[in-house]
Amino acid sequence: MIVSDVAQLEAVGLNLFFAAVFFLIGMSIRDVLNKGNVPKFGRYIVWLVLFLGCAGFIAKGVIQLVWEGAGVG
Repeated sequence: MIVSDVAQLEAVGLNLFFAAVFFLIGMSIRDVLNKGNVPKFGRYIVWLVLFLGCAGFIAKGVIQLVWEGAGVG
């Protein structure tokens, strides 16, 4: 029981870590785009990918926490 709870928390923590890393990489790309001569459309695409990537990792962590917490996974 305790081993599965620790594994569950580890998996959720890993997803949150990936979301943070994805966000930092995206912010670095955004800084590079702001310094260059990039059209606004390109900046919007970067923001969209950044948002969807972070939201995906966070949602996967939350869903996994709820799913395994209910004893289904």
